[in-house]
Amino acid sequence: MVDGRIWLLDCGFGPEANAQFNPAWLDGAEAVFISHDHIDHIGGASYAVEAGLPIYATAQTAKALPPAARVNLLPEQGQVVINGVTLTTGRNGHALGGVWFHFDLGDGFFYSGDWSEESDWFSFDVPPPAATAVLDCSYHLDDVPQSARFAALDALLAQMEGQVLLPVPPSGRAGEMALYLMRHHGCESVMLDPECKSALRIALDSGAVCPEARDVAPLLDRGPMEQARFLICDTPNADGGAAWGYVRAWNESGRLGRDAHVIFTGHMTAHARGICSVPGGHFQRWNVHPPLRDQLKMLRRLGARRFAPAFCTRPEEYLAEDLEVEVFFHDRVRL
Repeated sequence: MVDGRIWLLDCGFGPEANAQFNPAWLDGAEAVFISHDHIDHIGGASYAVEAGLPIYATAQTAKALPPAARVNLLPEQGQVVINGVTLTTGRNGHALGGVWFHFDLGDGFFYSGDWSEESDWFSFDVPPPAATAVLDCSYHLDDVPQSARFAALDALLAQMEGQVLLPVPPSGRAGEMALYLMRHHGCESVMLDPECKSALRIALDSGAVCPEARDVAPLLDRGPMEQARFLICDTPNADGGAAWGYVRAWNESGRLGRDAHVIFTGHMTAHARGICSVPGGHFQRWNVHPPLRDQLKMLRRLGARRFAPAFCTRPEEYLAEDLEVEVFFHDRVRL
């Protein structure tokens, strides 16, 4: 709440099927700000459109909004003034067109949305100081860095024979996963499905990803490679798209668990957990959110005095950490 005005930050639902957007969250809202285009941040946008609310988002994120949306475009890096309040945005290292928000209110208010500083694909911009911070704490108190995740993935792959399916969100970790596998196993070992190819082509054309991202270009014009060892495919929970097609075909042919495997690397819905419960299904996290060390580094960098852990189920456990900041939990923040 800003001087009596209610601004909603993100309006998503899911990824679990029973995690729906509650239209009551829009009661009294005068504007909606969307950090990036993943469903758990943008999935409820249709309700904002029906309510006639202005939506603030980057041009890339706006592509995922309903056609009738009242869009006010935000820069991926820059400043705009909204109702007398200066909003600074910067790239969040998590999704194409994804940004964090810094509102020039009081001593500064920072909302991270989802963010990561460990990506070799997406760029991350350092935000200005802010006394109040609402941070992505999706990994809660987990402090495992990406380097350790890579080592664990390599160890798992070394145990497997045959093909490996990696279900991903095309606009998320598909690019950085392709980069890593190409560098460690060779370009010819990696295949992208059409959805991932399209997303990566858009990312490269945007110029908004890291310079090293250009290394995946040879994959984008390659024809079908059914015999490639690593198949990077939509959807992230293998409940649709090419990923589900492979899982179904491998299961029906008896290959799943023998010479074909599935590795989930992010949040798993009930569907993905079901696949993981049978031979051939595996889980190995790939960091796309900040581990605890990066959460703490962000608080120090911001000089935050008040901190709200977002997107975790047990935020009260942060009270037991020696954070040297006030931890708060409120559905609405008054500024």
